[in-house]
Parts: sequence; structure tokens; C-alpha cells
Amino acid sequence: MLTLYPSIRPYNDFYLPVSDGHQLYVEECGNPEGIPVLFVHGGPGGGCGKKDRSFFDPEMYRIILFDQRGAGRSLPHAALENNTTDHLLADMEQLREHLGVDQWVLFGGSWGSTLSLLYAQANPERVMGLILRGIFLCRQRDFDWFYQAGAHHVFPDYWKDYQEIIPAAERGNMIEAYHKRLTGSDELAKMNAAKHWSLWEGRCSTLRPCPDKEEFFSDPRVAIAIARIEAHYFINDCFIEPDQIVNNAQCLEGIPTTIVHGRYDMVCPLDNAVTLYEALPDSELHIIRDAGHASSEPSITDALVRATEEMAERFKGDFHKGA
Repeated sequence: MLTLYPSIRPYNDFYLPVSDGHQLYVEECGNPEGIPVLFVHGGPGGGCGKKDRSFFDPEMYRIILFDQRGAGRSLPHAALENNTTDHLLADMEQLREHLGVDQWVLFGGSWGSTLSLLYAQANPERVMGLILRGIFLCRQRDFDWFYQAGAHHVFPDYWKDYQEIIPAAERGNMIEAYHKRLTGSDELAKMNAAKHWSLWEGRCSTLRPCPDKEEFFSDPRVAIAIARIEAHYFINDCFIEPDQIVNNAQCLEGIPTTIVHGRYDMVCPLDNAVTLYEALPDSELHIIRDAGHASSEPSITDALVRATEEMAERFKGDFHKGA
């Protein structure tokens, strides 16, 4: 079973000013002359971490990571103003131009898969290939499954904790109830809601209990960005049309796409991946039999690293391997 490549440090990191006063944190790792790959993080609001650099052979890839608006180290932190899907897509294109990249591979998981697919549909000539994990199509039933009725049947104990801060009269629309608290003026209520929202996601993201995940999602800075930005996007249907990704699948013709999805993914159920796979003639689907949602689960990591190695083999003739 393949594991992550050894830890590496960026050779370049900076803040990129984009529109409306936002600044994106960006870093580059690996081989400056290698195959450009953009790591597109989840959430929305999740941000990038050190381990996210290590899915790629640093001799073969020019590894580019960025924190989306309001997420991670980007500024202003947890900001919702001028933070929509169209803004994020424009930011990605600005980043590509700033770095002088003609084409790149997109590597995205969960919301990162959503954003990668939307970017590729809008800019197919800029995308060499797609490596996607934990597909999230942002359909109403996907929001309902995790935040209203579905996953709570599997995790009733965790759901009880998630639900407890919302009065019974408001539980008919949990996203709306949380959004009200996460965007209100009561700072204590906002932070309490953020922790409960974020912890619900973290607890459900792995097949086996993972204390490290719970600790990460409970961190106040992480929780406030994830909860506020996710609730903002989800109450607005992620700022896309119903079934937009599948309806525009023809735009991705000719782009090699690898889909990795855990069979027991409770955050984004497997039907997301199957639906996408059936719509994309140039895709391959790997259903991971012993995993949930998180990229850190061993079998998911193995499949993703294999996918990056296969993509590197496909495109290696066009780029220079590191010394």
C-alpha cells in the first residue's frame, strides 16, 4: 500500500491580492519545472495543511497549494463578503496567470472536487487532468443527507451533539438555524455553533474513529472558518444551478479524470461519484471498500498517490524531472 511522500517545505510562499480586499495564501513545493498541479482544498473553508503537499512526487510535480477566500491563512479570515463560487473560480484563474502556468492538473477532494469540476468546465483548455476524491455535487439531496436527514441514522450519538444547541422549533431547517447563529452578532453563540457544526463533520469523516480529526475540527480558528463559510455556501446552494455539474459534463470530454471515493463515505455518499462517473466518458472510478470520506484514511491515500503517479507517467514527457 502506498503512503504519502516524505514531508517537504515550500520553495516559495506569498499572499496574492485578489478582488474585494481578499488575499490568498499560496505556496509552491517540489520541482519548479515539473508538472503543475493545483491542490484544491475542501470545505468550503477548510484550508490546506502540511500533509497536503505530500500526495505528489516532488521530483515530478510543481505542487501549488492555496487557501480559498476566508480559509486557512487567507485574509480576512472567515470572511463571507464577496465570497461565492464565481469569486473562487476567478481567483484560481488569476493564480494560474500570476504563476505563468499554461495548463495544470487539478487535485481536489470533497468541496475541492466540486470547485475543480466547475473550474474545468469553465476553462477546459487549462486543465490537463483531474484527480478527484469524495465527490460532492452540491445537490439539494446532498445537503439534506448530511445536515437534515440521512447521516443522523448512522451517527445518532454525534447528531445529538450537533442538534442540541438548536431549539426544537428550528430543527426543520438545520442549515438555516446554524447560518443564523454563525452570522449573528452574539460572538459566544457564533463560536459555540461553529464548534458544533465543525465537529459533526469531523466525527463523520472517517470510517474508524479518529481523535486527530476531532482535535483538528474542534480548533476554534478552523471551526469558525469551516462553519461560517460552509453554512454561507450551503444556504445559497453553493451559488450554482441545480445539477449544474452533471448537466455540463460534456465540457470535460477529453480530460482524463480519476475518481476516488470511499464506499462508506457518510459526508458525501457514494452515489455522488457514481453519478459523475456515468456522466464522464473519460473517467475511471475507484470505490475504496474500507474507507469513508477523509483523504487521510490509508486506502484513500493509497489510491490518490497511485493516481498522481499515473498522471505523472502520462505527462512526464512534457516537463523536466528534478535533479
